[in-house]
Amino acid sequence: MSIISIEGMEFFAYHGCFKEEQVIGTKFHCDLFLEVDTTKAEQTDNLNDTVNYQEVYQVLKAEMAVKSKLLEHVGRRILEKVKAQFPQVEHARLKIRKLNPPLGGKMDFVSIELEG
Repeated sequence: MSIISIEGMEFFAYHGCFKEEQVIGTKFHCDLFLEVDTTKAEQTDNLNDTVNYQEVYQVLKAEMAVKSKLLEHVGRRILEKVKAQFPQVEHARLKIRKLNPPLGGKMDFVSIELEG
């Protein structure tokens, strides 16, 4: 079993409970870790025998473009789509960081990690 990681993906999106967040938007960083059996790809050197990183990125990009109030909701949608579109993924872990959240003080980010 291998872990395929796609880290530091950056998106500008409109997630948040405050009306202003859904109008102004902010930056988000995502890290995705996929547990996959890569044995065949290790032997064949064929992209069709593993998970295509570009296709996975496109799933995240599409889901991050859909407004949500909660990061929990965004994250679960992403994990469900990834698992549905890439059945070779046995387990996935996703971390979403919302940069500069409007919580009334200075902080780098808030984040959530989900698994599925």
